[in-house]
Amino acid sequence: MAGNLQQCDQTCSQYRDVCAGWSLKSRLCYAAAMPNVLITGGARGIGRATAILAAERGWSVAINYNSDEEAAHDTRTVVEGRGQRGIVVQGDVADEQQVIAMFDQATSELGGLDAVVVNAGIVALSTCLAEMDGDRIRRMIDVNATGALFSAREAVRRTGTAHGGNGGALVFVSSRASQLGSPFEYVDYAASKGAIDTLTIGLAKEVGAENIRVNAVRPGLIETAIHASGGRPERAHQLGSQTPLGRPGTPEEVASAIMWLLGPEASYVTGAIMDVAGGR
Repeated sequence: MAGNLQQCDQTCSQYRDVCAGWSLKSRLCYAAAMPNVLITGGARGIGRATAILAAERGWSVAINYNSDEEAAHDTRTVVEGRGQRGIVVQGDVADEQQVIAMFDQATSELGGLDAVVVNAGIVALSTCLAEMDGDRIRRMIDVNATGALFSAREAVRRTGTAHGGNGGALVFVSSRASQLGSPFEYVDYAASKGAIDTLTIGLAKEVGAENIRVNAVRPGLIETAIHASGGRPERAHQLGSQTPLGRPGTPEEVASAIMWLLGPEASYVTGAIMDVAGGR
């Protein structure tokens, strides 16, 4: 019992105000019930920040990456430096069989999954729709929308009570682009993120009875390398000054919102889409 209580105290250390009024049984249940999270696209940017924050709050983390193996291992090193277990899982989320293998590995090595953050996504060079070729459009949808569907499906299969699981939490990383449209930049990206918003709402209703909560965050202008992929590495700084808060956001600020949605404070929150965009 003393060892379990110590584990509980460590797990609840970041949730002190919430856990303070809980019984020992309730605190032990939380410590035991929510230890493992898989983060797609967890090597860099928002995914990396979420992996690190999750470790600081007592979670073991499976860090998915597609091509940047060095960044993934670096993130794992930081996670382990926070005293938690980190594993690296390669996989292209646009490939159904790779997604299945990714979840198999994470489930096997961590001893189960209790939460999934569907974060992997891409953007391409800024242009108008009339100038986009088919390969670009297909890849955008394959990664950002189809990949999210594959990942969410496997999350439900691994955590839902109808599939032998205990339930869990799923958070999608959408974008304010889904509401703003990103004209003359990347309407294909915006469209793919609109699909995420719809998926969040529908899936939350579909799996609530399986004790799975489904939510999303919609980041705005965040200081990550994704802007360089669009050909404008200074975009967040240039446009961030135009937001009501007068600055771009940080990956850590988005990670905090994600972890709130995964945690016990959000136990009655599902189907919600939280803007983390400085009022933009």
